[in-house]
Amino acid sequence: MERFRFDTVISLFITVHPHEISIVIHSFFTFFFILSSYFVVLPLRDDGAISLGLSNLPSLFLASLFLTLIAAPLSSLLFSLHSLSKNKALFTIHRFFGVSLILFYILWHASSSGYSTPKLTQEGKAGDQVSLASSLSWDNHGWFYISVRIGLFLWHASKDILVILVFAFAKVALLNLITISSTWARIIAVMDSESGSRLFGFIGAGATLGQLFGSLFATGMAFLGPFLLLFAAFLMELGAQTSRGINRDTSHVEEELSPIRGSDSNHENEADEKAKYTPRGSPKSSTSVGKIWPILEGLWLTLSSTYLLHVSLFIWLSAVVSSFFYFQVGRQTCGTKSCRSGPTHKVSVIATTVTSSLGRRKLFAQINSFIAIFILVGQLSLTGRILTISGVTIAICSAPFVGMLNLVALAIWPHWLVVAICETLRKVVTYVVTRPGRELLFTVVSEDEKYKAKVCIDVLVQRLGDAAAAGMYKILFGTLHGKPSTVSLYALPVCLLWIITAFSLGRRQTQLSKHQISST
Repeated sequence: MERFRFDTVISLFITVHPHEISIVIHSFFTFFFILSSYFVVLPLRDDGAISLGLSNLPSLFLASLFLTLIAAPLSSLLFSLHSLSKNKALFTIHRFFGVSLILFYILWHASSSGYSTPKLTQEGKAGDQVSLASSLSWDNHGWFYISVRIGLFLWHASKDILVILVFAFAKVALLNLITISSTWARIIAVMDSESGSRLFGFIGAGATLGQLFGSLFATGMAFLGPFLLLFAAFLMELGAQTSRGINRDTSHVEEELSPIRGSDSNHENEADEKAKYTPRGSPKSSTSVGKIWPILEGLWLTLSSTYLLHVSLFIWLSAVVSSFFYFQVGRQTCGTKSCRSGPTHKVSVIATTVTSSLGRRKLFAQINSFIAIFILVGQLSLTGRILTISGVTIAICSAPFVGMLNLVALAIWPHWLVVAICETLRKVVTYVVTRPGRELLFTVVSEDEKYKAKVCIDVLVQRLGDAAAAGMYKILFGTLHGKPSTVSLYALPVCLLWIITAFSLGRRQTQLSKHQISST
Protein backbone atom coordinates (compact mmCIF):
# COMPACT_ATOMS: atom_id res chain seq x y z
CA MET A 1 0.00 0.00 0.00
CA GLU A 2 2.82 2.41 0.94
CA ARG A 3 4.71 1.65 -2.26
CA PHE A 4 1.52 2.13 -4.26
CA ARG A 5 1.05 5.58 -2.73
CA PHE A 6 4.60 6.58 -3.60
CA ASP A 7 4.05 5.28 -7.12
CA THR A 8 0.87 7.33 -7.46
CA VAL A 9 2.43 10.55 -6.17
CA ILE A 10 5.55 10.27 -8.33
CA SER A 11 3.49 9.38 -11.40
CA LEU A 12 1.77 12.76 -11.13
CA PHE A 13 5.04 14.37 -12.19
CA ILE A 14 6.96 11.81 -14.26
CA THR A 15 6.59 8.55 -16.16
CA VAL A 16 8.15 5.91 -13.93
CA HIS A 17 8.26 2.10 -14.10
CA PRO A 18 7.56 0.03 -10.96
CA HIS A 19 11.14 -1.23 -10.66
CA GLU A 20 12.41 2.38 -10.72
CA ILE A 21 10.35 3.59 -7.75
CA SER A 22 12.90 2.60 -5.12
CA ILE A 23 15.81 4.20 -6.98
CA VAL A 24 13.89 7.43 -7.54
CA ILE A 25 12.74 7.72 -3.92
CA HIS A 26 16.17 7.05 -2.41
CA SER A 27 17.91 9.34 -4.91
CA PHE A 28 15.37 12.10 -4.29
CA PHE A 29 15.77 12.01 -0.52
CA THR A 30 19.54 11.59 -0.64
CA PHE A 31 19.81 14.85 -2.55
CA PHE A 32 17.21 16.44 -0.29
CA PHE A 33 19.22 15.72 2.85
CA ILE A 34 22.59 16.62 1.31
CA LEU A 35 21.44 19.97 -0.04
CA SER A 36 19.49 20.72 3.15
CA SER A 37 22.68 20.21 5.10
CA TYR A 38 24.64 22.39 2.71
CA PHE A 39 22.22 25.32 2.74
CA VAL A 40 21.73 25.18 6.50
CA VAL A 41 25.46 25.87 6.86
CA LEU A 42 25.92 28.13 3.82
CA PRO A 43 24.81 31.42 5.48
CA LEU A 44 27.06 30.64 8.43
CA ARG A 45 29.94 30.06 6.03
CA ASP A 46 29.38 33.30 4.12
CA ASP A 47 29.11 35.27 7.35
CA GLY A 48 32.29 33.61 8.60
CA ALA A 49 34.03 34.62 5.38
CA ILE A 50 32.98 38.25 5.93
CA SER A 51 34.35 38.15 9.47
CA LEU A 52 37.76 37.27 8.03
CA GLY A 53 37.77 40.38 5.85
CA LEU A 54 36.46 41.03 2.33
CA SER A 55 39.97 41.58 1.01
CA ASN A 56 40.79 37.97 1.86
CA LEU A 57 37.98 36.40 -0.21
CA PRO A 58 40.16 35.87 -3.31
CA SER A 59 42.69 34.02 -1.16
CA LEU A 60 39.94 31.76 0.18
CA PHE A 61 38.83 30.83 -3.34
CA LEU A 62 42.44 30.15 -4.34
CA ALA A 63 42.82 27.89 -1.31
CA SER A 64 39.58 26.16 -2.31
CA LEU A 65 41.07 25.40 -5.74
CA PHE A 66 44.21 23.99 -4.14
CA LEU A 67 42.27 21.70 -1.82
CA THR A 68 40.05 20.59 -4.68
CA LEU A 69 43.14 19.35 -6.51
CA ILE A 70 43.68 17.06 -3.53
CA ALA A 71 40.04 16.15 -2.93
CA ALA A 72 39.03 14.89 -6.37
CA PRO A 73 41.79 12.25 -6.76
CA LEU A 74 41.17 11.00 -3.22
CA SER A 75 37.48 10.56 -3.97
CA SER A 76 38.36 8.62 -7.12
CA LEU A 77 40.70 6.48 -5.04
CA LEU A 78 37.87 5.64 -2.66
CA PHE A 79 35.72 4.40 -5.55
CA SER A 80 38.72 2.38 -6.81
CA LEU A 81 39.12 0.32 -3.64
CA HIS A 82 38.16 -3.30 -4.29
CA SER A 83 37.41 -3.79 -0.59
CA LEU A 84 34.57 -1.25 -0.83
CA SER A 85 31.49 -1.56 -2.98
CA LYS A 86 30.46 1.57 -4.87
CA ASN A 87 27.46 1.93 -2.57
CA LYS A 88 29.62 1.65 0.53
CA ALA A 89 32.11 4.17 -0.86
CA LEU A 90 29.30 6.68 -1.40
CA PHE A 91 28.00 6.04 2.13
CA THR A 92 31.51 6.58 3.51
CA ILE A 93 31.85 9.95 1.77
CA HIS A 94 28.54 11.16 3.17
CA ARG A 95 29.28 9.84 6.66
CA PHE A 96 32.69 11.49 6.67
CA PHE A 97 31.31 14.93 5.96
CA GLY A 98 28.57 14.49 8.54
CA VAL A 99 31.16 13.73 11.21
CA SER A 100 33.32 16.64 10.04
CA LEU A 101 30.39 19.01 10.62
CA ILE A 102 30.30 17.95 14.25
CA LEU A 103 34.02 18.60 14.49
CA PHE A 104 33.49 22.03 12.95
CA TYR A 105 30.92 22.85 15.61
CA ILE A 106 33.43 22.02 18.34
CA LEU A 107 36.19 24.02 16.65
CA TRP A 108 33.92 26.97 15.85
CA HIS A 109 32.63 27.15 19.42
CA ALA A 110 36.15 26.96 20.83
CA SER A 111 37.55 29.53 18.39
CA SER A 112 34.76 32.06 19.02
CA SER A 113 35.70 32.60 22.66
CA GLY A 114 36.62 36.24 22.92
CA TYR A 115 35.78 36.97 19.29
CA SER A 116 32.08 37.81 19.28
CA THR A 117 30.38 40.14 16.83
CA PRO A 118 29.57 43.24 18.92
CA LYS A 119 32.62 44.95 17.47
CA LEU A 120 31.26 44.43 13.98
CA THR A 121 27.86 45.75 14.98
CA GLN A 122 29.30 48.86 16.57
CA GLU A 123 31.35 49.61 13.48
CA GLY A 124 28.28 49.12 11.33
CA LYS A 125 26.27 51.54 13.45
CA ALA A 126 28.94 54.14 12.89
CA GLY A 127 27.86 54.03 9.26
CA ASP A 128 31.32 53.76 7.76
CA GLN A 129 30.82 51.13 5.08
CA VAL A 130 34.31 51.54 3.67
CA SER A 131 35.95 50.96 7.02
CA LEU A 132 33.74 47.89 7.52
CA ALA A 133 35.37 46.07 4.63
CA SER A 134 38.87 47.07 5.62
CA SER A 135 38.58 46.59 9.36
CA LEU A 136 37.24 43.08 9.01
CA SER A 137 40.62 41.46 8.57
CA TRP A 138 42.08 38.31 9.97
CA ASP A 139 44.83 40.49 11.46
CA ASN A 140 42.25 41.31 14.13
CA HIS A 141 41.72 37.66 15.10
CA GLY A 142 43.72 34.78 16.47
CA TRP A 143 45.05 31.95 14.29
CA PHE A 144 42.53 29.45 15.70
CA TYR A 145 39.56 31.70 14.88
CA ILE A 146 40.91 32.22 11.37
CA SER A 147 41.72 28.56 10.74
CA VAL A 148 38.23 27.33 11.62
CA ARG A 149 36.50 29.84 9.34
CA ILE A 150 38.90 29.20 6.49
CA GLY A 151 38.22 25.50 6.87
CA LEU A 152 34.43 25.94 6.85
CA PHE A 153 34.55 28.16 3.76
CA LEU A 154 36.61 25.70 1.75
CA TRP A 155 34.73 22.65 3.08
CA HIS A 156 31.54 24.17 1.71
CA ALA A 157 33.06 24.57 -1.75
CA SER A 158 34.42 21.07 -2.34
CA LYS A 159 34.34 17.82 -0.38
CA ASP A 160 37.25 15.60 0.50
CA ILE A 161 38.44 13.23 3.18
CA LEU A 162 41.80 14.32 4.58
CA VAL A 163 41.34 18.03 4.09
CA ILE A 164 39.82 18.60 7.51
CA LEU A 165 43.13 17.67 9.08
CA VAL A 166 44.76 20.55 7.21
CA PHE A 167 42.11 23.27 6.85
CA ALA A 168 38.87 22.96 8.76
CA PHE A 169 37.09 25.71 6.87
CA ALA A 170 37.87 24.06 3.54
CA LYS A 171 35.16 21.47 3.96
CA VAL A 172 32.08 23.54 3.24
CA ALA A 173 33.14 24.21 -0.34
CA LEU A 174 34.00 20.56 -0.85
CA LEU A 175 30.61 19.36 0.41
CA ASN A 176 28.76 20.98 -2.45
CA LEU A 177 30.95 19.47 -5.16
CA ILE A 178 32.13 16.02 -4.16
CA THR A 179 29.06 14.68 -2.37
CA ILE A 180 26.74 15.83 -5.15
CA SER A 181 29.04 14.57 -7.91
CA SER A 182 29.53 11.21 -6.17
CA THR A 183 25.79 10.77 -5.68
CA TRP A 184 25.08 11.58 -9.32
CA ALA A 185 27.77 9.09 -10.33
CA ARG A 186 25.97 6.36 -8.39
CA ILE A 187 22.58 7.28 -9.89
CA ILE A 188 23.97 7.37 -13.42
CA ALA A 189 25.53 3.95 -12.90
CA VAL A 190 22.13 2.37 -12.23
CA MET A 191 20.30 4.22 -15.01
CA ASP A 192 20.72 4.86 -18.71
CA SER A 193 20.02 7.75 -21.05
CA GLU A 194 16.36 6.85 -21.61
CA SER A 195 15.45 6.50 -17.94
CA GLY A 196 17.60 9.50 -17.02
CA SER A 197 15.65 11.71 -19.42
CA ARG A 198 12.45 10.80 -17.59
CA LEU A 199 13.69 10.75 -14.02
CA PHE A 200 16.61 13.17 -13.56
CA GLY A 201 14.32 16.19 -13.31
CA PHE A 202 12.35 14.72 -10.42
CA ILE A 203 15.52 13.50 -8.71
CA GLY A 204 17.06 16.96 -9.10
CA ALA A 205 13.92 18.42 -7.54
CA GLY A 206 14.95 16.65 -4.34
CA ALA A 207 18.11 18.75 -4.32
CA THR A 208 16.15 21.94 -4.95
CA LEU A 209 13.63 21.09 -2.25
CA GLY A 210 16.58 20.51 0.05
CA GLN A 211 17.94 23.94 -0.87
CA LEU A 212 14.56 25.48 -0.11
CA PHE A 213 14.16 23.68 3.20
CA GLY A 214 17.74 24.38 4.27
CA SER A 215 17.49 28.05 3.36
CA LEU A 216 14.14 28.52 5.13
CA PHE A 217 15.40 26.67 8.20
CA ALA A 218 18.55 28.79 8.25
CA THR A 219 16.39 31.91 7.93
CA GLY A 220 14.10 31.00 10.82
CA MET A 221 16.84 29.57 13.02
CA ALA A 222 19.66 31.99 12.19
CA PHE A 223 19.87 32.94 15.87
CA LEU A 224 21.22 29.45 16.60
CA GLY A 225 24.51 30.39 14.95
CA PRO A 226 27.09 27.56 15.10
CA PHE A 227 24.45 25.17 16.50
CA LEU A 228 23.20 24.91 12.91
CA LEU A 229 26.27 22.77 12.25
CA LEU A 230 24.88 20.03 14.48
CA PHE A 231 21.56 19.97 12.64
CA ALA A 232 23.42 19.94 9.32
CA ALA A 233 25.42 16.93 10.54
CA PHE A 234 22.17 15.13 11.35
CA LEU A 235 20.84 15.85 7.85
CA MET A 236 24.06 14.59 6.29
CA GLU A 237 23.77 11.34 8.22
CA LEU A 238 20.22 10.90 6.92
CA GLY A 239 21.60 11.45 3.43
CA ALA A 240 24.21 8.76 4.03
CA GLN A 241 21.55 6.29 5.16
CA THR A 242 19.20 6.94 2.23
CA SER A 243 22.07 6.60 -0.26
CA ARG A 244 22.23 2.91 0.65
CA GLY A 245 19.01 2.39 -1.30
CA ILE A 246 20.36 3.64 -4.64
CA ASN A 247 20.66 0.21 -6.24
CA ARG A 248 19.56 -1.26 -9.54
CA ASP A 249 16.53 -3.56 -9.30
CA THR A 250 17.63 -6.23 -11.77
CA SER A 251 14.67 -8.55 -11.22
CA HIS A 252 12.37 -6.55 -13.49
CA VAL A 253 14.72 -4.62 -15.75
CA GLU A 254 14.33 -6.75 -18.84
CA GLU A 255 10.62 -7.34 -18.36
CA GLU A 256 9.78 -3.67 -17.77
CA LEU A 257 11.99 -2.12 -20.42
CA SER A 258 11.49 -4.61 -23.25
CA PRO A 259 9.14 -2.32 -25.23
CA ILE A 260 11.83 0.33 -25.18
CA ARG A 261 15.14 -1.45 -25.45
CA GLY A 262 14.35 -5.12 -26.03
CA SER A 263 14.64 -8.01 -23.62
CA ASP A 264 17.46 -10.01 -25.18
CA SER A 265 20.40 -9.17 -22.97
CA ASN A 266 23.02 -11.87 -22.32
CA HIS A 267 25.29 -11.62 -19.31
CA GLU A 268 28.02 -13.30 -21.32
CA ASN A 269 28.32 -10.18 -23.49
CA GLU A 270 28.84 -7.76 -20.60
CA ALA A 271 32.48 -7.16 -21.47
CA ASP A 272 31.63 -6.41 -25.09
CA GLU A 273 28.75 -4.15 -24.10
CA LYS A 274 30.96 -2.25 -21.70
CA ALA A 275 33.43 -1.65 -24.50
CA LYS A 276 30.64 -0.50 -26.79
CA TYR A 277 29.38 1.96 -24.20
CA THR A 278 32.77 3.59 -24.16
CA PRO A 279 32.74 6.49 -26.61
CA ARG A 280 34.65 6.11 -29.85
CA GLY A 281 37.95 7.88 -29.64
CA SER A 282 38.46 6.58 -26.12
CA PRO A 283 41.24 3.99 -26.27
CA LYS A 284 41.06 0.83 -24.25
CA SER A 285 43.03 2.08 -21.30
CA SER A 286 42.25 -0.59 -18.71
CA THR A 287 45.72 -2.09 -19.01
CA SER A 288 47.43 1.27 -18.80
CA VAL A 289 45.33 2.41 -15.87
CA GLY A 290 46.35 -0.60 -13.85
CA LYS A 291 49.96 0.56 -14.02
CA ILE A 292 49.10 4.05 -12.80
CA TRP A 293 48.85 5.09 -9.20
CA PRO A 294 45.13 4.50 -8.41
CA ILE A 295 44.66 8.01 -7.06
CA LEU A 296 45.23 9.41 -10.57
CA GLU A 297 42.96 6.95 -12.35
CA GLY A 298 40.12 9.44 -12.75
CA LEU A 299 42.44 11.93 -14.43
CA TRP A 300 43.87 9.25 -16.69
CA LEU A 301 40.44 8.06 -17.80
CA THR A 302 39.49 11.63 -18.67
CA LEU A 303 42.64 12.36 -20.64
CA SER A 304 42.41 9.08 -22.57
CA SER A 305 38.87 9.73 -23.88
CA THR A 306 38.10 12.36 -26.52
CA TYR A 307 34.44 12.27 -25.47
CA LEU A 308 35.25 13.03 -21.83
CA LEU A 309 37.65 15.76 -22.91
CA HIS A 310 34.78 17.40 -24.79
CA VAL A 311 32.59 17.03 -21.69
CA SER A 312 35.37 18.67 -19.67
CA LEU A 313 35.53 21.55 -22.14
CA PHE A 314 31.76 22.03 -21.89
CA ILE A 315 31.84 22.12 -18.07
CA TRP A 316 34.89 24.39 -18.05
CA LEU A 317 33.22 26.90 -20.37
CA SER A 318 30.08 26.68 -18.24
CA ALA A 319 32.09 27.49 -15.11
CA VAL A 320 33.91 30.35 -16.82
CA VAL A 321 30.74 32.05 -18.07
CA SER A 322 28.84 31.46 -14.81
CA SER A 323 31.66 32.84 -12.68
CA PHE A 324 32.17 35.72 -15.10
CA PHE A 325 28.52 36.63 -14.76
CA TYR A 326 28.83 36.19 -10.99
CA PHE A 327 31.61 38.79 -10.83
CA GLN A 328 29.73 41.01 -13.27
CA VAL A 329 26.68 40.97 -11.00
CA GLY A 330 28.91 42.15 -8.19
CA ARG A 331 30.03 45.14 -10.24
CA GLN A 332 26.58 46.03 -11.53
CA THR A 333 24.93 45.90 -8.11
CA CYS A 334 27.68 47.84 -6.35
CA GLY A 335 28.71 51.18 -7.76
CA THR A 336 30.53 52.55 -4.74
CA LYS A 337 34.27 53.15 -4.68
CA SER A 338 34.63 50.57 -1.96
CA CYS A 339 33.17 47.92 -4.25
CA ARG A 340 35.35 48.96 -7.15
CA SER A 341 38.47 48.76 -5.11
CA GLY A 342 37.47 45.58 -3.35
CA PRO A 343 36.43 42.07 -4.42
CA THR A 344 33.58 41.73 -6.92
CA HIS A 345 31.37 39.41 -4.96
CA LYS A 346 27.77 39.49 -3.78
CA VAL A 347 29.19 39.24 -0.27
CA SER A 348 30.75 42.67 -0.80
CA VAL A 349 27.34 44.26 -1.32
CA ILE A 350 25.76 42.50 1.63
CA ALA A 351 28.70 43.19 3.92
CA THR A 352 28.52 46.92 3.28
CA THR A 353 24.73 47.16 3.63
CA VAL A 354 23.91 44.70 6.42
CA THR A 355 25.98 45.24 9.54
CA SER A 356 24.42 42.56 11.73
CA SER A 357 25.83 39.05 11.54
CA LEU A 358 22.34 37.65 12.20
CA GLY A 359 20.90 39.89 9.50
CA ARG A 360 23.46 38.74 6.95
CA ARG A 361 22.73 35.08 7.63
CA LYS A 362 19.00 35.70 7.16
CA LEU A 363 19.53 37.64 3.93
CA PHE A 364 21.77 34.97 2.42
CA ALA A 365 19.16 32.33 3.25
CA GLN A 366 16.28 34.40 1.83
CA ILE A 367 18.05 34.87 -1.51
CA ASN A 368 18.66 31.13 -1.79
CA SER A 369 15.02 30.38 -0.91
CA PHE A 370 13.59 32.76 -3.52
CA ILE A 371 15.50 31.23 -6.42
CA ALA A 372 14.85 27.66 -5.24
CA ILE A 373 11.08 28.08 -5.59
CA PHE A 374 11.31 28.83 -9.32
CA ILE A 375 13.76 25.98 -9.90
CA LEU A 376 11.60 23.48 -8.00
CA VAL A 377 8.48 24.29 -10.04
CA GLY A 378 10.43 23.91 -13.27
CA GLN A 379 12.03 20.60 -12.30
CA LEU A 380 8.71 19.03 -11.34
CA SER A 381 6.77 20.27 -14.35
CA LEU A 382 9.18 20.85 -17.24
CA THR A 383 12.48 18.97 -16.98
CA GLY A 384 11.24 15.48 -17.85
CA ARG A 385 9.14 16.73 -20.76
CA ILE A 386 11.94 18.86 -22.21
CA LEU A 387 14.56 16.11 -22.00
CA THR A 388 12.20 13.46 -23.39
CA ILE A 389 10.81 15.54 -26.25
CA SER A 390 13.64 17.92 -27.16
CA GLY A 391 16.59 15.73 -26.21
CA VAL A 392 19.93 16.30 -24.56
CA THR A 393 21.26 18.61 -27.30
CA ILE A 394 18.61 21.28 -26.72
CA ALA A 395 18.99 20.86 -22.96
CA ILE A 396 22.71 21.53 -22.79
CA CYS A 397 22.55 24.30 -25.44
CA SER A 398 19.94 26.27 -23.49
CA ALA A 399 22.30 27.56 -20.78
CA PRO A 400 24.91 28.90 -23.25
CA PHE A 401 22.16 30.61 -25.24
CA VAL A 402 20.66 32.23 -22.14
CA GLY A 403 24.15 33.18 -20.96
CA MET A 404 24.78 35.03 -24.20
CA LEU A 405 21.46 36.88 -23.94
CA ASN A 406 22.22 37.85 -20.34
CA LEU A 407 25.62 39.31 -21.20
CA VAL A 408 24.13 41.33 -24.06
CA ALA A 409 21.37 42.59 -21.76
CA LEU A 410 23.89 43.67 -19.13
CA ALA A 411 25.96 45.46 -21.76
CA ILE A 412 22.93 47.40 -23.04
CA TRP A 413 21.02 47.94 -19.77
CA PRO A 414 23.44 47.86 -16.81
CA HIS A 415 20.71 48.18 -14.18
CA TRP A 416 20.09 46.27 -10.96
CA LEU A 417 16.65 45.11 -12.18
CA VAL A 418 18.21 43.59 -15.30
CA VAL A 419 20.77 41.93 -13.07
CA ALA A 420 18.04 40.39 -10.90
CA ILE A 421 16.11 39.07 -13.91
CA CYS A 422 19.22 37.70 -15.63
CA GLU A 423 20.50 36.00 -12.48
CA THR A 424 17.18 34.30 -11.81
CA LEU A 425 16.75 33.23 -15.45
CA ARG A 426 20.30 31.88 -15.61
CA LYS A 427 19.93 29.73 -12.53
CA VAL A 428 16.47 28.45 -13.45
CA VAL A 429 17.55 27.39 -16.95
CA THR A 430 20.75 25.86 -15.59
CA TYR A 431 19.14 23.67 -12.94
CA VAL A 432 15.85 22.93 -14.69
CA VAL A 433 17.23 22.00 -18.10
CA THR A 434 20.99 22.09 -18.55
CA ARG A 435 22.19 20.38 -15.37
CA PRO A 436 20.00 17.25 -15.86
CA GLY A 437 21.11 17.21 -19.50
CA ARG A 438 24.72 17.42 -18.38
CA GLU A 439 24.28 14.37 -16.18
CA LEU A 440 22.89 12.48 -19.19
CA LEU A 441 26.25 12.96 -20.90
CA PHE A 442 27.74 10.44 -18.48
CA THR A 443 25.13 7.71 -19.06
CA VAL A 444 26.93 6.50 -22.19
CA VAL A 445 30.40 5.95 -20.71
CA SER A 446 31.89 2.96 -18.89
CA GLU A 447 31.33 2.28 -15.19
CA ASP A 448 34.87 3.29 -14.25
CA GLU A 449 34.44 6.56 -16.11
CA LYS A 450 31.12 7.22 -14.38
CA TYR A 451 32.56 6.85 -10.89
CA LYS A 452 36.15 8.01 -11.22
CA ALA A 453 36.41 10.34 -14.21
CA LYS A 454 33.10 12.08 -13.49
CA VAL A 455 34.08 13.15 -9.98
CA CYS A 456 37.37 14.57 -11.24
CA ILE A 457 35.66 16.39 -14.11
CA ASP A 458 32.85 17.80 -11.96
CA VAL A 459 35.18 18.98 -9.21
CA LEU A 460 38.49 19.91 -10.84
CA VAL A 461 37.17 21.41 -14.06
CA GLN A 462 34.57 23.43 -12.17
CA ARG A 463 37.19 24.97 -9.90
CA LEU A 464 39.63 25.60 -12.77
CA GLY A 465 36.84 27.38 -14.64
CA ASP A 466 36.10 29.57 -11.63
CA ALA A 467 39.78 30.48 -11.31
CA ALA A 468 40.10 31.24 -15.03
CA ALA A 469 37.03 33.49 -14.95
CA ALA A 470 38.34 35.40 -11.94
CA GLY A 471 41.67 36.02 -13.65
CA MET A 472 40.07 37.02 -16.96
CA TYR A 473 37.64 39.38 -15.29
CA LYS A 474 40.33 41.06 -13.22
CA ILE A 475 42.48 41.66 -16.30
CA LEU A 476 39.60 42.91 -18.44
CA PHE A 477 38.15 45.17 -15.76
CA GLY A 478 41.53 46.71 -15.09
CA THR A 479 42.23 47.21 -18.79
CA LEU A 480 38.85 48.79 -19.48
CA HIS A 481 39.08 51.13 -16.46
CA GLY A 482 35.94 49.94 -14.70
CA LYS A 483 33.36 49.66 -17.50
CA PRO A 484 31.22 46.59 -16.69
CA SER A 485 29.02 46.99 -19.76
CA THR A 486 32.05 46.72 -22.05
CA VAL A 487 33.49 43.80 -20.11
CA SER A 488 30.30 41.81 -20.78
CA LEU A 489 30.90 41.94 -24.53
CA TYR A 490 34.29 40.26 -24.17
CA ALA A 491 32.61 37.15 -22.77
CA LEU A 492 30.43 36.71 -25.87
CA PRO A 493 33.07 34.72 -27.84
CA VAL A 494 33.31 32.34 -24.89
CA CYS A 495 29.53 31.87 -24.98
CA LEU A 496 29.68 31.20 -28.72
CA LEU A 497 32.33 28.53 -28.21
CA TRP A 498 30.21 27.12 -25.38
CA ILE A 499 27.18 26.82 -27.69
CA ILE A 500 29.21 25.10 -30.43
CA THR A 501 30.71 22.67 -27.91
CA ALA A 502 27.29 21.90 -26.42
CA PHE A 503 25.74 21.26 -29.84
CA SER A 504 28.44 18.84 -30.99
CA LEU A 505 28.54 17.12 -27.61
CA GLY A 506 24.77 16.67 -27.53
CA ARG A 507 24.75 15.09 -30.99
CA ARG A 508 27.59 12.77 -29.98
CA GLN A 509 25.75 11.68 -26.82
CA THR A 510 22.61 10.97 -28.84
CA GLN A 511 24.58 8.76 -31.24
CA LEU A 512 26.22 6.84 -28.40
CA SER A 513 22.89 6.42 -26.63
CA LYS A 514 21.27 4.95 -29.76
CA HIS A 515 24.23 2.62 -30.21
CA GLN A 516 23.93 1.58 -26.57
CA ILE A 517 20.24 0.75 -26.97
CA SER A 518 20.72 -1.21 -30.19
CA SER A 519 23.53 -3.25 -28.65
CA THR A 520 21.28 -4.45 -25.83
